[in-house]
Amino acid sequence: MPLADTAHEAVSDLFQLNVTAPRLLASAALPHLHAAKGSIVNVSSTYGHRPLPGAAHYAATKAAVEQLTRSWALELAPDGIRVNALAPGPTESEALASSGLTPSTVEEIKEDEAARVPLGRRGEPAEVAAWIVRLADPATTWLTGQVLTIDGGLELL
Repeated sequence: MPLADTAHEAVSDLFQLNVTAPRLLASAALPHLHAAKGSIVNVSSTYGHRPLPGAAHYAATKAAVEQLTRSWALELAPDGIRVNALAPGPTESEALASSGLTPSTVEEIKEDEAARVPLGRRGEPAEVAAWIVRLADPATTWLTGQVLTIDGGLELL
């Protein structure tokens, strides 16, 4: 979504998916979270706190998720509810393939992303899931309002 090619509806859909949907889910879960002293784990992106030319609207939605995380952490802490976020870097998924890009373009993007990551590869979904479980673990009682970046060192560049 480069700025010159961005349609209003596409930006609106992106915000609905990445900002509104987590808010609806968190709001619906509040009664259970209060009763269980539960935890919210939002999913951001390494691009929620670093620029992404050509995809600024995506990055903006993830920055919004990070701000929701910090604000909700303060708002819900008195109720014993922790709120954190995970910010993965490039991770294997069907997102690129389902975006309408050609298979060769998808492979080119994946290779470029892997080459920019200091560990030399894209993340695996199981690696992301493991950190979500850790952040949600009831034993993680002294962590709230944090955004944990797991991106193979990409953030360091």
